[in-house]
Amino acid sequence: MIASSVAIPSIHYLAILPILILFGGALSLLLATALVNNKVTTQYATIATFLISMAAFAATFWQWRCIARSGPSTTIAHAIVLDGFSVVATGVIVLGLALTTLVAHDWAIREKIQGAEFHILALASAAGAVLMTQANDLIVIFLGLEILSIGLYVLVAFDRHRATSAEAALKYFLLGGFASAIFIYGAALVYGATGSTNLTSISYFLGANVVLHPGLLYAGGALLLVGFAFKVAAVPFHLWSPDVYQGAPTPVTGFMASVVKVGAFAAFIRVLISALGTQLDTWRPIIWVLIVLTTLVGASLALVQRNTKRMLAYSSINHAGFMMLGIWAGTIRGTAATLFYVMTYAPIVIATFAVLTLVGGMGDENHGIEFYRGLARRQPWLGGALAVLLLSQLGVPLTSGFYAKFAVLAAVVDAGSTTLAVVALLGAAIAAVFYLRWTFTLFADDDLESTRIVVPPLTGSVIAIGVAATLVFGVWPGPLAALAQHATVLFTP
Repeated sequence: MIASSVAIPSIHYLAILPILILFGGALSLLLATALVNNKVTTQYATIATFLISMAAFAATFWQWRCIARSGPSTTIAHAIVLDGFSVVATGVIVLGLALTTLVAHDWAIREKIQGAEFHILALASAAGAVLMTQANDLIVIFLGLEILSIGLYVLVAFDRHRATSAEAALKYFLLGGFASAIFIYGAALVYGATGSTNLTSISYFLGANVVLHPGLLYAGGALLLVGFAFKVAAVPFHLWSPDVYQGAPTPVTGFMASVVKVGAFAAFIRVLISALGTQLDTWRPIIWVLIVLTTLVGASLALVQRNTKRMLAYSSINHAGFMMLGIWAGTIRGTAATLFYVMTYAPIVIATFAVLTLVGGMGDENHGIEFYRGLARRQPWLGGALAVLLLSQLGVPLTSGFYAKFAVLAAVVDAGSTTLAVVALLGAAIAAVFYLRWTFTLFADDDLESTRIVVPPLTGSVIAIGVAATLVFGVWPGPLAALAQHATVLFTP
């Protein structure tokens, strides 16, 4: 009898500590709901989820110190990478989870929803997003994508009292499953062309060899692009976004618009820049077309919307086009600009949807733009906060949105495409129409018999954090810009 041995890959547990904390927290809450006689209260679940998020955020500081001391590293057979890029993206994700948890708590109390199910699903989805930021293998990216998506499918359908919530979840599930199948088929074709699914190995193979028959590689890369384009809601793969944004519970919509984008763009950057960087001239024209369509179509279709959640869905599409500008540049400056963009966009969009959660009222139905008429006159702090958040998404100077857009546009111009920058600016100009229309509505004369909106402390704190973040880093963007630049330098190719 011949003894066989299986090589067990070494595991650097610090590298996967945030994932372990998030998954462990989700499992602990799940066991608590199963083993405790009395139902786990929403208050307990919120406190536990917030503390778990803060623990994962604290772990990123430990990871950063490890990188500063020893440099970037890989673990688990080089499938997981620990570098500055993944640490910063992880920090943004767990902070977004914490803010979403606070907003969802007040929403659940208002809608009389008890239990820890929402929190368990949010923790699991956030863990999937973190896994995508650290993935150094196409299979691991797919696993992270599925973990992220499965929880979201249920979260979108979480409001069982609204038929539109179930309808949105079904659309998201069907189209998401189709996009995932396209992605994994693309990964299989790339494996057939390069002999590996590991991003580092793919990069080395393409850098050291000339592919005489690149059709398989091109087909695989194109399918991977389709999968990512669906997840970031790039045109023409955006059709699910408005319906899902409108049908999902508003706190879930904020979670999707922030945390999902961070995880998706982090993996997007790793695949195109890290693995397929040598094929820059091949995929750049495709990204160019996606950017043009996404910025212009997203902004143009937002103009005709009367539902604010659909309006923000198309706004999110427009922002995805700007985020892709840094990817198109294909440089360290471009990658840092996109990272800065998602860092500043996440708290702003969560705070914006926090305001929408309050205005939506019982049943989460009051999302017509007419419900915002005169809000800043009736409640100056709430209406003024929303105005600041909208102007930041527009890119008004002295807000973080201005520097974010300036950074990606400067990266594109530096990479040699003034035309693409001008097209993106045109999209921003079109978007200015609906942002300003909404802002003017806030300060218009109130011709409705509107009651005063009660602002719970937790949701109010999230709104305050979002406004403070956009103003502070709009006036003083240096610390975050330097962090994004340094994190991109500490990027393992």
